[in-house]
Amino acid sequence: MNNNSVKVRTIDIGSGIPKICVPIVSASRQALLSDVSSVMEATPDIIEFRADYMMSSMEELEEMLSDIRAVIGDTVLLFTIRTADEGGEADVDDETYEGLLLRACESGNVDMIDVEAYKKEGLLEKMCKVAHTNGVYVVASNHDFNKTPDENELITRLTYMKNQGADIPKIAVMPTSNADVITLLSATDKYCEKEGGPVITMSMSGKGVVSRLAGEWFGSAVTFATVTKASAPGQVPIDDVRSVLDVIHESIS
Repeated sequence: MNNNSVKVRTIDIGSGIPKICVPIVSASRQALLSDVSSVMEATPDIIEFRADYMMSSMEELEEMLSDIRAVIGDTVLLFTIRTADEGGEADVDDETYEGLLLRACESGNVDMIDVEAYKKEGLLEKMCKVAHTNGVYVVASNHDFNKTPDENELITRLTYMKNQGADIPKIAVMPTSNADVITLLSATDKYCEKEGGPVITMSMSGKGVVSRLAGEWFGSAVTFATVTKASAPGQVPIDDVRSVLDVIHESIS
């Protein structure tokens, strides 16, 4: 199991019960603060602002991040622009993608940024350095909505992300069988045994729900849950997630 953690504000990601992250997928700026307030009532550990659902100018982005921070206080904020290539809503070129991540890092309002590991050669390593200079942690991500790669490939991708400087590698894959879910869980366990440090993994859709709940057994340090709208297939309402995580934690303890 994973013995290391990353301390972000008041939480240790990778220590104890997996942390619960709730995505904000507001379609308009008008709905944003209302959605953030609703999510805060559920007391998640992390809020993910999915900026790809409402792409805006650099100036508007900074204003929205400031507004979100004013509502969430000391709750950890993860900033994500998920591109269409990885199942998101953003259709942007590499320069725009990099510029938005840079602006978020420099805003002083985000704690972590999500960087797509295979977006552009050299970008992950570069953004890790930029983020760390600004006191921001990096979640490197890779999503496959079509299949589950084999165990060795999953471990290779996670290791690559870590070696590029990411604080937390993340992989989400689509299962086509029960065996695919087992492959994802086994790869997570073996990666954590080999590399240590927090990692986030999940098998998507209803078939993969167990992977979102059994992180403390296999090593995944964060799970994504819903309050309003899901950002990926298979996400479970936060109250249900919290109940199951507590039961598992008690059985392990």
